[in-house]
Amino acid sequence: MHRFANPARFLRIARPLTVWCGWCGALLVAIALVAGLTATPADYLQGETVRIIYIHVPAAWLGMAGWTGIAIASFAQLVWRHPLAAVAAQAAAAPGAVFAAICLVTGSIWGRPTWGTWWEWDGRLTSMLVLFFLYVAYLALAQAAGRGASGQRIAALFGLVGAINLPIIHFSVLWWRTLHQGQSIGVSGSSIAGSMLWPIPVAALGFTLLFVSVVLMRMRALLAEAKVEARLRRMATA
Repeated sequence: MHRFANPARFLRIARPLTVWCGWCGALLVAIALVAGLTATPADYLQGETVRIIYIHVPAAWLGMAGWTGIAIASFAQLVWRHPLAAVAAQAAAAPGAVFAAICLVTGSIWGRPTWGTWWEWDGRLTSMLVLFFLYVAYLALAQAAGRGASGQRIAALFGLVGAINLPIIHFSVLWWRTLHQGQSIGVSGSSIAGSMLWPIPVAALGFTLLFVSVVLMRMRALLAEAKVEARLRRMATA
């Protein structure tokens, strides 16, 4: 990991990887959504409403994965003082927040005809809403901290502490009685029929590649911004 600590070396890899991840992700997402809308059957209970699963499930996964990335980067920043760790954590926050919001919105749309309500304060929905608020708080904290070492350490600690919510989201359907359905996909198999299941991993991979592309673009933008600021400071003291 420390081989990529040099920003110049990182940028040489990030530039082409951003393009490849973006285009491959967009293609996979298009394939999955077209297949989900046209090639898979409707659910025998939920009807056509179930097709929102091809956006909702990847969004939920990436909402949680985004904060996992923040926590890992924050740990690397605090323990190894990796020079790109804070940049990576900050870059992952905004797209993670977007996917958490998409998860909440699509879940609400899905819940209206299924449960008869737009919102219910059950364990899974509430913990996911908490995750979205954590993203908003992290973005505000990182913005306020700027590039100061002490402020970035506070943001990193917040990133680690916020990770406590991730297992709560995952196990909420097991710990509490909830309207939200239990775990449909696991290591032991899936309760979803194969004819409906196969576009989900394609969509998840596609959205993940798009997420990686956006994070890399944001990291490059943050590094360029830091470079410009450093150059302006040198000019001001010259």
